[in-house]
Amino acid sequence: MAGRTARLVLLAGAAALASASQGDREPVYRDCVHRCEERNCSGGALRHFRSRQPIYMSLAGWTCQDDCKYECMWVTVGLYLKEGHKVPQFHGKVSLNAWFWSTVFHTKDTDLTEKMDYFCASTVILHSIYLCCVRTVGLQHPAVASAFRALLLLMLTAHVSYLSLVHFDYGYNLAANVAIGLVNVVWWLAWCLRNLRRLPHVRKCMVVVLLLQGLSLLELLDFPPFFWVLDAHAIWHISTIPVHVLFFSFLEDDSLYLLKESEAKFKLD
Repeated sequence: MAGRTARLVLLAGAAALASASQGDREPVYRDCVHRCEERNCSGGALRHFRSRQPIYMSLAGWTCQDDCKYECMWVTVGLYLKEGHKVPQFHGKVSLNAWFWSTVFHTKDTDLTEKMDYFCASTVILHSIYLCCVRTVGLQHPAVASAFRALLLLMLTAHVSYLSLVHFDYGYNLAANVAIGLVNVVWWLAWCLRNLRRLPHVRKCMVVVLLLQGLSLLELLDFPPFFWVLDAHAIWHISTIPVHVLFFSFLEDDSLYLLKESEAKFKLD
């Protein structure tokens, strides 16, 4: 639902100001990567790397250059810790994810997987807005919902076309998703508050919206990963799983309510 609204205002400003994370810009890191690629990513050294590379990493598209970046990241982290400095972020990108392409993108970061991740995330938010329109307006006025759906499809087409064919602007992409995300949140919350007393199951929807906005704070934090595995972004992904289970429970309850309501009207007719 409102899950991908999570990349919020502070990140929007950061995206416009930086094209790479602090760790990526470190001279030590960049020099390490350069020397590693010269030493290991051509000729016999490259053939040796490929011969000892696990099959699952090869299938994921992990290259020698990726391996150099990974190893040099840990070299730089070690130096930061030795000098008593805060661990910098590496390879940071503002990522607005739908479930499948989020998995693909986090498995292998390429130009294609990044774009699909972003575009599918925008689709998820727009679909949630459409779902909210159907629930609040479309049941009484189907033509309005159909026209609104056409408008959302036109917006998505224009958004994807601009980013694909004109210029892939991270700042614009994030600002656009934050804007539609806020529309999504406000619309759902307004409907929930209006129907809270009449429909008790609406509390579930309200809790989902508020939880997702609270969990979005994890995306605004930047701290070294716990056990060097779980960073704020990973914890955010894990935390959203039970929230979506709760939203499904709301959809189930609401569907049963609408079914009973329609059956009652049918009997009266």
